[in-house]
Amino acid sequence: MSMTGEFSSKQLTIVGLGLMGGSLALALREHAERIVGIDPNPEARAYAIEQGIVDEATDQLQAGVSQADTVILCAPVTTVIDVVKNRIGAYLRSNTLLIDIGSTKKDICEVMGRLPIGIHAIGGHPMTGKELSGITASDKMLYVQRPFVLCSTRRTTPATRIRALALVEALQALPIEMDAARHDRVVAAISHLPYLLSISLVATVAAEAENDPAVWQLAAGGFRDTSRLAGSDLKMMTDILSTNTQAIATLLAMFRVQMGLLETKLISQDSDKLLQALAPIREARLTWATRKTTT
Repeated sequence: MSMTGEFSSKQLTIVGLGLMGGSLALALREHAERIVGIDPNPEARAYAIEQGIVDEATDQLQAGVSQADTVILCAPVTTVIDVVKNRIGAYLRSNTLLIDIGSTKKDICEVMGRLPIGIHAIGGHPMTGKELSGITASDKMLYVQRPFVLCSTRRTTPATRIRALALVEALQALPIEMDAARHDRVVAAISHLPYLLSISLVATVAAEAENDPAVWQLAAGGFRDTSRLAGSDLKMMTDILSTNTQAIATLLAMFRVQMGLLETKLISQDSDKLLQALAPIREARLTWATRKTTT
């Protein structure tokens, strides 16, 4: 039985009608009397209305949020920061739940904490997605059984927390509560560092291909899997990297140490020491994969 009560909203407004925002609208359709979408793209707005993803769509922030009791910001991190810092506080009614789904949380939670008293603001980050993007890829099951991090702000009251947990429960997602700085350190390790490693791999292979184009001809599954993140949306990733630089820089330094240790063992041509170094790393990966398949 739910400890938070069922989530409901008279007007749910979603700012940003892409994959994530469209999927949220579909997943919360049964919990909202009316859903309004806000997006500058007329094609996204038209599609969302035609497909019944939203009841109304506009490109005007004030018109879209002024009557809402729940607002979810589904835009790039720097856009969310700009909207929260400069505009949305003057448009929202008191007791409105405001949550975002940005990939970094510290900067967003800080500006949320400066919103007018009475706005129930909390940071959010669902750990999910697709390789496809845009409103046409919307999927009501996107959040099911996926972690959804919640980060408190100075405008997070006990009532805010309960309502946010109810929203996550309505999505059938798995709520995880942690402070914003800790969240950013964790995602730097498991998301942002892997992106930079993927970028570095593709850059290295591309440079090698200048000497021998056969590199591209022979590239197969291993390269595909380890380079996948290099194809991520550039605007989204530059926003993420620019708002989590300290944590990412720390992880990059740690990675360079690990690479240096492996390079030393390779140069020494001591296969036994190399095997000893690789074995616990392999075991850590296998243990994680096994845990993921059993949870």
